[in-house]
Amino acid sequence: MSPSQQDAAVSVGFIYPDHAAEDDYPYAEKLLGGTARLAVEHIYGTDLHAVPELLDLGSPARLAEGAGKLAFHDPAAVVWACTSGSFVYGWDGAHEQVAALSASAGGRPASSTSFAFVRAAEALGVRTVAVAASYPDDVATLFADFLGRGGVEVVGLSSADIVTAAEVGRLSPDDVVELIASRDHDDADAVLVPDTAMRTLALIDALEHRLGKPVLTANQVTVWEGLRLVGALDTSPAVPGLGTLFRRKGM
Repeated sequence: MSPSQQDAAVSVGFIYPDHAAEDDYPYAEKLLGGTARLAVEHIYGTDLHAVPELLDLGSPARLAEGAGKLAFHDPAAVVWACTSGSFVYGWDGAHEQVAALSASAGGRPASSTSFAFVRAAEALGVRTVAVAASYPDDVATLFADFLGRGGVEVVGLSSADIVTAAEVGRLSPDDVVELIASRDHDDADAVLVPDTAMRTLALIDALEHRLGKPVLTANQVTVWEGLRLVGALDTSPAVPGLGTLFRRKGM
């Protein structure tokens, strides 16, 4: 990105837990062609896919720390780039989490990956979904409950029972494709993949071609949600390589 492009690009900040698949964000920034700067800062805690640990990971104190780190980038909006660390709070609790994050970010618009899934499904007119979760069953069920509160019906729910985000981040591209494709359901309008620790962006177009339906993945919808918050979706052209969500009318 040239200096002039950097000056013109909108800046969105992402709080990412630990390290796993954060390279999806510079990949997305490249595909966006200089229209946005996607700043990523990290917070740290245990990476276990277990409810008590996830509640701690998404706590107000940890997210305030992340917002403080992002202040250097002066983002126009902030997104908590973690699905399980947001839906684990439930529908109402996740709203409170986002409100606290906005306050910690100086009143900037804020959201999380869990809300990004609901809004992306709404934008595409998706009503029924299959969920290809990497989590254990109890955590995956909480995501299905969250989607239901958002008006999205889960007609197929599967869990790979992977205990840590680090393990998810080490999955090969072939493993990721098989995990997702094998969890499709005939009655699903789309397949949802709720883990920001999973590298998916470079695989979405191929998956959609194979399945014949939209595939919404955690890092994909998180980037989309950040752009939505700053109004960048209204004027942006379609973006090849990031799936149906980024090719829809209005992009």
